[in-house]
Amino acid sequence: MTDSYIFKGLRKRLVEILKSKGISDEKVLNAILKIPRHIFMGKGFEKHAYKDSAFPIASNQTISQPYTVAFQTSLLDLKKTDKVLEVGTGSGYQAAVLSEIGVKLFTIERQRELYLSSKIILKNLGYSPYSYYGDGYKGLPTYAPFDKILITAGAKKIPEKLLEQLKIGGVMVAPIGERSSQDMLRITKIDDLKFKKENFGKFVFVPMLKGKN
Repeated sequence: MTDSYIFKGLRKRLVEILKSKGISDEKVLNAILKIPRHIFMGKGFEKHAYKDSAFPIASNQTISQPYTVAFQTSLLDLKKTDKVLEVGTGSGYQAAVLSEIGVKLFTIERQRELYLSSKIILKNLGYSPYSYYGDGYKGLPTYAPFDKILITAGAKKIPEKLLEQLKIGGVMVAPIGERSSQDMLRITKIDDLKFKKENFGKFVFVPMLKGKN
């Protein structure tokens, strides 16, 4: 699948929609403007790619709504020097946004089908995050600590092992709550025992599951 002037025009329109909804981080908006979201959705679904809505993908998962991707990414307040862990690679679209911003990205996916497909798509687009097939609840302790951690699925409670892998002063953004809806939390690690929690409202994500499939 290739990019086109039509798709580029649709991305410009999408960016304007995101701006109207309050997204102001230029790094995030520029990444969304550049990345061909339709490539992550599969042939035949291109017409849905630039609507501001989630869409089903393989393994009973979804590609997140662009606003949600932009909102979560903005909450991280990313710098190019950041080492970031993404929990839930999914389609790979969020990983592409993070990679385009220029961070050192580690991303983990529990669904083997998605792990393999996202890795190919990201490589074809010129992105090379460190991709792993494994249990997101366990994170990647070998490569910790991380400056930022982003969870892209709804967890019932904050995963303790991931908090341990966050650097002092680091930030985790995660949807936490029951299956029907979650609170978007930004958690700043003050020290090993103290955390600052901020709540940015209700969202709905697919559930974060343990193990790998």
